[in-house]
Amino acid sequence: MAAEISSPEVAADGREPLLGPGEPEQSRDVVETQEHYKSRWRSIRIMYLTMFLSSVGFSIVIMSVWPYLQKIDPTADGSFLGWIIASYSIGQMVASPLFGLWSNYRPRREPLVVSSAISIAANCLYAYVHIPRSHNKYYMLTARALVGFGAGNVAAVRSYIAGATSLTERTSAMANTSACQAIGFILGPVFQTCFTLIGEEGITWKLIRLQLNMYTAPVLFGALLGVINIILIFAIFREHRVDDMGRQCKSVNFEREESGVLDEDTEGNIDHVAVVAINFLFFVILFVFAVFETIATPLTMDMYSWTRKEAVFYNGIILCVVGIESVIVFMVVKMLSKKTGERAILHGGLLIILVGFFILLPWGKKLPNIQWQEIKNNSIPRTTSMEMLMPFWSWQAMQLPSNDTVEPVGCPITQSWCLNTPMIYLAQYISSDILIGLGYPVCNVMSYTLYSKILGPKPQGIYMGWLTASGSGARILGPVFVSQVYTHLGPRWAFSLICGVVVVSLLVLEIVYKRLIAFSVRYGRMQEENC
Repeated sequence: MAAEISSPEVAADGREPLLGPGEPEQSRDVVETQEHYKSRWRSIRIMYLTMFLSSVGFSIVIMSVWPYLQKIDPTADGSFLGWIIASYSIGQMVASPLFGLWSNYRPRREPLVVSSAISIAANCLYAYVHIPRSHNKYYMLTARALVGFGAGNVAAVRSYIAGATSLTERTSAMANTSACQAIGFILGPVFQTCFTLIGEEGITWKLIRLQLNMYTAPVLFGALLGVINIILIFAIFREHRVDDMGRQCKSVNFEREESGVLDEDTEGNIDHVAVVAINFLFFVILFVFAVFETIATPLTMDMYSWTRKEAVFYNGIILCVVGIESVIVFMVVKMLSKKTGERAILHGGLLIILVGFFILLPWGKKLPNIQWQEIKNNSIPRTTSMEMLMPFWSWQAMQLPSNDTVEPVGCPITQSWCLNTPMIYLAQYISSDILIGLGYPVCNVMSYTLYSKILGPKPQGIYMGWLTASGSGARILGPVFVSQVYTHLGPRWAFSLICGVVVVSLLVLEIVYKRLIAFSVRYGRMQEENC
């Protein structure tokens, strides 16, 4: 859904003033200067960096949490690890509406700096969780929850980008934001891998009781990046706001009123039906992707008799390729949206995801190899309620064999569906990965873009906070769904239910399709170009 202004006039510098006919004379004199344009986009790029650092903060330690937890607190078990993994999303879910609300009424520099400072302090706490003589695991839990709380600033980031871009710039800016977030998730484990060269012992700075090793170096590096981000926010970031047509607007976020800007035209009400619909669709998109990334290891171990090491290695490569694919899609979708519109692309992205999960349904007659050995030694532990919160790859792949014999492989006989459910062929799995890796970034960008356009010129902080919170909730519930349905009922039920959820989301999209239009288009201030 792109929009254009009727009969645009061309400014003296060759750029269109983004003004329509019938505007007051005062409005016609307000044309964005080159200096303002450059300052606005420098600030937006600082927001890209903030989004990148937010995702790095999650992924940079994710592969080392379990061994570090075992080292500092032997009393910690897998169920507690589940809470630590989930604490990041819980913290972000709580903080996002708060930072969003804050950014609505105060200069955005305040929540951005405070949230970054919280993340820095949390990373430093993580580096010192080995010092207390007891309850170390609770300190680690607190540190990760605070890192997630600091990451709640993504609501302020996206609300700023939405307010600082015109409709014609919005899709591109949102795509760049999501690309930076995806790159952060990809590079986080890469940074972690580089820091493993320091070793488990590393070096100790006795004066401040700091151990610099493969577990603490990543978070200290993250804290350093956070300090740099705060410096850049103070040095470069400026409050800018433009309306849907690109004209400068006054906003409560300005520390002082600037001359030569327009009063914000907020006449009209937000379509809350469309807002709720996008929140639901975004929840579904994040939920199915959380299922996709958490099912990878247990599914491949069950279907292809991969060992833990093989499953982590091969799926790591696959997810890395999917991440690169997503970044490419983010870039392509910016150009595609200009021709087809955001709603059509969102519809197509959901269809691709539906096909991706439909392909994963077991169709053949060949059964997976059965892990008969598990009947003899009964070494498969029961899943506790706390372990449901933890992704499969971080639990199953990190558990050591119960004895010194060769690791048993295949589909555990304790999962009764293994005896009658056909295997999912590797070609099915790879094809599904490619399709889901294509559909997810498309839906992610289009959801944010449509959402920001629907909200229009009104402050978007609290609304972006709720959208981020719905995504965080989906990332918590995804592993719970997988642990219950897949373990007890098998892939046929799990992926059939996912297909059903996606079909429902497509029906919801069809029902509200005509309402998913920009605020300015809805009230006749701009003309819609694509559907």
